[in-house]
Amino acid sequence: MPLNFPNTVRRFEAGRSCVSFWGSDSSLEVAFQIDFEALRKLSPAPFDAREAAALVVFDQNREVILQAARSAYGRHRSGFYRLTVENFS
Repeated sequence: MPLNFPNTVRRFEAGRSCVSFWGSDSSLEVAFQIDFEALRKLSPAPFDAREAAALVVFDQNREVILQAARSAYGRHRSGFYRLTVENFS
C-alpha cells in the first residue's frame, strides 16, 4: 500500500520550528515535520513563523508538501522525516 494522508491534522510546533503532520503506509504511521525555512520558500508572502501564518502556508501548499513527503518516503522508508528547503528545490 502506498503512503497516504487520511488524517488532515497538522500541528504548529514553535519549539521545533516546524509544522508536524502524519501519513500512513498500511498499518505503519509515518511522522513528518516541515521546517519554517521550507514554509518560507513555499510562501508567496512574507512568513513570520506565527501559528496562524504557518498553518495557512501549510494548507495553501498541502499537495506540494505531501508530494515532497511521498518522495522522501519513497527514497528511504522510515517512521520519521523532517522536510527542509532541499526537499523543495
